Amino acid sequence: MDKYRVWFLILILAIAVFFRLWQIGTIPPGLYPDEAMNGNNALEALHTGEYKVFYPENNGREGLYINIVALSLKIFGNEPWALRLVSALFGILTVLGLYFLTKELFKKESIALFASFFLAASFWHIMFSRIGFRAIMAPAFLVWSLFFLFLALRKNNFTYSILSGLLFGLGFHSYIAYRAAPLLLIPLFLVFLKRKSFKPILIFLIAAFIAVLPLLIFFAQNPQDFLGRTSQISVFSSDNPVLDLAKNTLKTIGMFFWQGDFNWRHNYAGAPELWWPVAILFLIGIIISIKNLPARNASHSDAGGRVTRYSLLVTWFVVMLLPVVISNEGLPHALRAIIVAPVAMIFAALGLDWLIEKIRKWLNLQIIKYPESVKQLLRIKKEAVALLFVFFTVIIIHTFIFYFFEWAYNSNTQGAFNSLDVEKARYLNSLPKDTPKYVIIQAGGVDVRGIPMPSQTVMFITKTFLPEWQKEKNIHYIFPEEENNVPENAKRVWIR
Repeated sequence: MDKYRVWFLILILAIAVFFRLWQIGTIPPGLYPDEAMNGNNALEALHTGEYKVFYPENNGREGLYINIVALSLKIFGNEPWALRLVSALFGILTVLGLYFLTKELFKKESIALFASFFLAASFWHIMFSRIGFRAIMAPAFLVWSLFFLFLALRKNNFTYSILSGLLFGLGFHSYIAYRAAPLLLIPLFLVFLKRKSFKPILIFLIAAFIAVLPLLIFFAQNPQDFLGRTSQISVFSSDNPVLDLAKNTLKTIGMFFWQGDFNWRHNYAGAPELWWPVAILFLIGIIISIKNLPARNASHSDAGGRVTRYSLLVTWFVVMLLPVVISNEGLPHALRAIIVAPVAMIFAALGLDWLIEKIRKWLNLQIIKYPESVKQLLRIKKEAVALLFVFFTVIIIHTFIFYFFEWAYNSNTQGAFNSLDVEKARYLNSLPKDTPKYVIIQAGGVDVRGIPMPSQTVMFITKTFLPEWQKEKNIHYIFPEEENNVPENAKRVWIR
């Protein structure tokens, strides 16, 4: 496999690119208001030149994603696909980063390629790589940061420490669930402190602090924005937090095997986040990792010893699921759990590699025991390799059909992404500028500058987020009680 690793990696990246960019102009359909809100803030930033570290509307969002989206919109215009392109690029970068991280951890090409392939073809990861949500940045920053951190510790290279720290710090600018990430570094740092690797860790921490500093300053000045909706949906705000925590844990574990997120924006409602063959490999990988945790299995010869890498994987999985299980809204929740998608694929890769090794050893033993059947056994070896590639092909086909046909063309998906509102906005764009156009908002939602959130979709497509843009395009946003004041010659659309 080492001989062809570059070609295999290129093929995996091609799969990742295809799944994240093909038909991105039409799939997902429509544009959900939360996505549109990000786009509208980006358009406003382009107009005013004020790029914020935190945007307080819609329960508050870290600003990095929106500011990057602004660049895409500047180049391509206010189209849904231009907004989602940023997510797709972060998704592709995560696939590449996972290959390098897994290779650094296990020093084995097959495990690295398997992990990156599983992520490239993951329905779960593809879903959020094609939606304009900032959460997709979190796994990207974490994967690349951990890769450079292990590289820095192995090579005692301060440049890698700086890069790792900056990337880790930038992760705090991605999604609120990322704030649990420092916890997964604790066991890792304890191991390296015992080996007296002080300087790389200190440089990492300084670089991370510099990267997160603008956000810390903002929260120091605006403490009310620090938690956002977190306190509202916390399990500890419920009447029976212990019982709810137990239920949430079971639901979150179950999302990998039998019942996933029911939100059509996040998933094919109710489907497990892992396809069942991958889920089996994932379970095997978890068992392997837990078995390798005891200290007697530690390898002290390198920075990626068994305890270090396996404890990292298990800690990553447990710690980064904490923001999911302590929330009491919409569980199981694929979006909040997206940061564990890469480690889930590493577990699946470990499971597959273990299975392949078991088959290989068994065949080699049979060759020794039955030398007269060596030709038949060698043929079985080749057939096993062919079967492996058939397995990969079946995963690709399954994901393609599941996402681009079964999910994309489901009527529930159309509704989940407010497709009708996009059509209404396109209709408004087709009308002459001098025609009065009224958008009557019947839907409720979070207030954004006096107008409910559902209006954001129409505002983005028509580019009328700011009052001056509304005046320029002769588009007015009103409530039903104001409908009697609409001129007779005006065109009307309703947001319900």
